[in-house]
Amino acid sequence: MGNTADQIIDIDTFTGPVFRPGDAGYEEEIAGFQAAYSHRPTLVVGAVHAEDVRSAVEYAARRGLPVAVQATGHGLSVAADGGVLISTRRMTDIRIDPVAGTARVAAGVRAGALVEAAARHGLAPLNGSSPSVGVVGYSLGGGLGLLAREFGYAADHVRVIELVTADGRMRTLVPGDELFGAVLGSGGNFGVVTALEMELVPVTTVYGGQLVFDTPLVERALDVWRRWTATIPEQLTSTVAMLTFPNIPQVPEPLRGRYVASFRIAYNGPAEEGEQLVAPLRAIGDRLKDDLRTMPYTESHAIHSDPDHPHAYAATNALLTELTEETLAALLAVTGPEAPILAVVDIRHLGGALRRPSPAGVAVDHRDADYLVRVITMPEPGSGATAPADHAVVRAALVPWTLGHNLNFLYGAGAAATEGQTRTGYTPDTYTRLATLKANYDPRNMFRFNRNITPAH
Repeated sequence: MGNTADQIIDIDTFTGPVFRPGDAGYEEEIAGFQAAYSHRPTLVVGAVHAEDVRSAVEYAARRGLPVAVQATGHGLSVAADGGVLISTRRMTDIRIDPVAGTARVAAGVRAGALVEAAARHGLAPLNGSSPSVGVVGYSLGGGLGLLAREFGYAADHVRVIELVTADGRMRTLVPGDELFGAVLGSGGNFGVVTALEMELVPVTTVYGGQLVFDTPLVERALDVWRRWTATIPEQLTSTVAMLTFPNIPQVPEPLRGRYVASFRIAYNGPAEEGEQLVAPLRAIGDRLKDDLRTMPYTESHAIHSDPDHPHAYAATNALLTELTEETLAALLAVTGPEAPILAVVDIRHLGGALRRPSPAGVAVDHRDADYLVRVITMPEPGSGATAPADHAVVRAALVPWTLGHNLNFLYGAGAAATEGQTRTGYTPDTYTRLATLKANYDPRNMFRFNRNITPAH
């Protein structure tokens, strides 16, 4: 540790605000979308630009302190206890190049802001379902978006990474650099990303929405959807959520207290083609909700209608080689309306462009998976959201079809975030490559508040 005078001088070099425990604004600064737990750092740096980030990393490195990063707090996996937290939420610059069809986004940009900015030029990013998710964190985890079957992972469309590594050095990475593909898919293990440049796609509208079926039709609807997914083009990406809606005024009256299957559709094509494609799903029977329509891409967040308020949650997932009748039966046996586990179950159809190898060695593996099953439970706020025993039950039920796990969809702190769990997100060769690079660029594991990759010895 340096002396007190040195620390004061260092802190005074930051453009943005600095907080310590007990300071006014500290609690507000560490709060994020995840309400089950939060970072509790010794120092918070509210970064305004890349130099603030570089100075904060250098400050931590000189004192042997670990570093956490937070923009929105959506994907918080391991909470910092002490150390330095770099809050990037003030870094919101967006630059669209309509000729090149690209966007440069700073570290704190949220998906909704990028969607709006790109739409003014007839373009769209490869964003996910929630407009409040941070673009950088989402991309570093791979980025499984609304139109993923047509365009693939968002990480595969990143062109430039601006990164501060553990030595306090600012680096600009492009495809071909050894760190480029390692950073994308590893969720912040190699430093603090201050900005990304990424490709946009020429999409202005999307045909989509939800088809919701009541309890008596759920099993049949799932089986029809399972078989239907083998017939549809890559331009259509679909997911299904099974859940029991709470009986509260905020839920539309027809849905209150019901166990339902909600099929979410996103099709990049004409409405008349979309109508023909979804006809087999509508033929299942009466719907509690059917709002499929052609919408401006700026309204595409309505397809999933993700919660827009902070809340407590934990989740596990499994990437599946196939989705059979037996798979669905095993899943419903532990999560269905008569099962003991109260959860939201989300099944995503993969394949299409998601199968294509990365052009730049991006560390997103298990691309031959056909489906992703995600199970979300709702712990009490402040509980810590450690992965409950329920998650282990679900994973065990799906073992015969499990290829691996998606690290971006693992939520829960503490013992759940083990090295063994992290390894399930990669092939052995990829993990070895990442661990070797980690030893070269972050040998003291300064960036460890994540699904951590242990530096190779």
